[in-house]
Amino acid sequence: MSLLSKINGPSDIRSMPVPRLYDLAAELRKKIIETVSVNGGHLAPNLGVVELTLALHRVFESPADKIVWDVGHQCYVHKIITGREDRFESLRKYGGLSGFPRPDESEHDAFMTGHSSTSISAALGMAIARDLQKEKYSVAAVIGDGAMTGGMAFEAMNHAGHLQKDLIVVLNDNEMSIAKNVGGMARYLSRMRTDPMYSRGKEEAEQLLKKIPSIGPTVLKAVERLKDSLKYLVVPGMLFEELGFVYLGPIDGHNISDMVNILSQAKSMGGPVLVHVVTKKGRGYSHAEKNPGKFHGIGSFDIETGIPKNKAKHPSYTEVFGKTMVQLAENDRSVIAITAAMTSGTGLTEFAGKFPERFFDVGIAEQHAVTMAAALASKNLRPVVAVYSTFLQRAYDQIVHDVCMQKLPVTFAIDRGGLVGEDGPTHHGAFDLSYLGQIPNILIMSPKDENELRHMLKTAVEYKGPSAVRYPRSEGKGCQQDEALKSLPLGKAEVIRDGSDIAFFAVGSMVDTALTAALALEKHDVSAAVINARFIKPIDEDCILKYVSKTGRIITLEENVLTGGFGGRVMELLNSSGIGGVKITTMGLPDSFIEHGERGFLLDKYGLSVDELIVNALNLMNLRLFQNTRKLSKLSGGFRVER
Repeated sequence: MSLLSKINGPSDIRSMPVPRLYDLAAELRKKIIETVSVNGGHLAPNLGVVELTLALHRVFESPADKIVWDVGHQCYVHKIITGREDRFESLRKYGGLSGFPRPDESEHDAFMTGHSSTSISAALGMAIARDLQKEKYSVAAVIGDGAMTGGMAFEAMNHAGHLQKDLIVVLNDNEMSIAKNVGGMARYLSRMRTDPMYSRGKEEAEQLLKKIPSIGPTVLKAVERLKDSLKYLVVPGMLFEELGFVYLGPIDGHNISDMVNILSQAKSMGGPVLVHVVTKKGRGYSHAEKNPGKFHGIGSFDIETGIPKNKAKHPSYTEVFGKTMVQLAENDRSVIAITAAMTSGTGLTEFAGKFPERFFDVGIAEQHAVTMAAALASKNLRPVVAVYSTFLQRAYDQIVHDVCMQKLPVTFAIDRGGLVGEDGPTHHGAFDLSYLGQIPNILIMSPKDENELRHMLKTAVEYKGPSAVRYPRSEGKGCQQDEALKSLPLGKAEVIRDGSDIAFFAVGSMVDTALTAALALEKHDVSAAVINARFIKPIDEDCILKYVSKTGRIITLEENVLTGGFGGRVMELLNSSGIGGVKITTMGLPDSFIEHGERGFLLDKYGLSVDELIVNALNLMNLRLFQNTRKLSKLSGGFRVER
């Protein structure tokens, strides 16, 4: 019988002999590798924290004690050993376990996370609440060295050090190695500083020195100065000490016994404590150890070879963006690329290699990235900030105040626009067209395919003001790509297909949906125009009014929340133009946070499908399907219409 089958909750971890926990760690790694190889997910981060997670649950009594996981992409072990092992195969599937902590999924998930650098703020808030409510429990934040590059983490540490609340921060460092001499000295200093005998002896020595007439205080001050000087030389955590934390470490993050001892000491010390733990990302799976970046977040793969199972047939939008950036930079020395700890994820690896002096990875610091880009633009350079849609939200004030208010030519290359699938609500790019669209001076575009993306990037970089190009996570269409880049006429839509009965105005990824529906309707004598909106701001008012006059019926489609989106801007145009009697339907995402699941399934569920578009078109035309079901067959005209 496996050890894992005996784990029903964290109490079983606390009762298991420590040597057996290493056997359990091996079983956990095997289960995670097998599950992620099928479902996809964050593999390397989770393999690196197996022993750390076991040590945490050995010391802290969840859910009474609170463990807050920064970002949360390293929470798989935590989920398995907190009563979710029997559901782990549903990881990231619709209706199954989330890939991130969710309090509505388990009481052991203390706080919902998904974005970086938030854990210390959340943990401090819980510690304050605990003390205000006169309760007794421990609070621990687990944060990676990458997340520690985020300014929010240091804002929280500064405040925690000031308040001196009982709080433990576990720094999971998977980039630095421990040299034997440094590690041995650090462990010695940690033991000495956490040993009650040391604290008591220090106090007694200070009292004794103070009693020596004349020279006692002078000697004490000299000793203190010497002690501080030595600490700056040999203790790697002085930055944290200056912020008001007691620093312990670094310690081997795969040695459960050492971690249990240090975490137990940290728990009993009082005040803010930082425990520095060094782990190896991808540990226990050779392919992930050799290439932790590739296996940080990965789709399904073959366990033996590490090769992805579903290899894309065509380059992704991200890859095309990266190639186009290189082409732009070769022809224009003013082009600068900026990313926030996502060089590979945003497709800028080649750019970074070819133009290192014009490439800047600022770490997890989106606010800094945007303001720095604004300053670069103010000095006649052309910065492109490559960022995922959901992470750009973190820099909203900087976009408004530092870029758009000054009309500076910063380009935002917004990857992962729309639904991203299995990563769920913390990562869907569902709001960008809305939160950017309300800002004055910004030009917003979204391409129908990867070839148009290339031309939009050129258009954006040449534009004399703020601009944004928003594109999806998916692979491209495999369309023919023009060798030469060209600028698009500003604010002008593209009529892909003319029609006289109804007009579909589609944004970006929805253009193909509109075309497929139009072809199906044509077989039933419904003439539908398909217009590629191209520009979300400014919208092509002339084109919209032309088809309103021509058909009297329009449908807008966007992979964005309806509130404040493209459809709303079209309705505002019609209202301000005083045009009445127009039949209009807006299709987009609902006013809610959308759960995780396969992207196509989610689009279908929330009505952004060919079937739903056909139904809406027929409704506007006062026609109805012959069959009673709203689900059509094969989307190829396999339905009948009653007139």
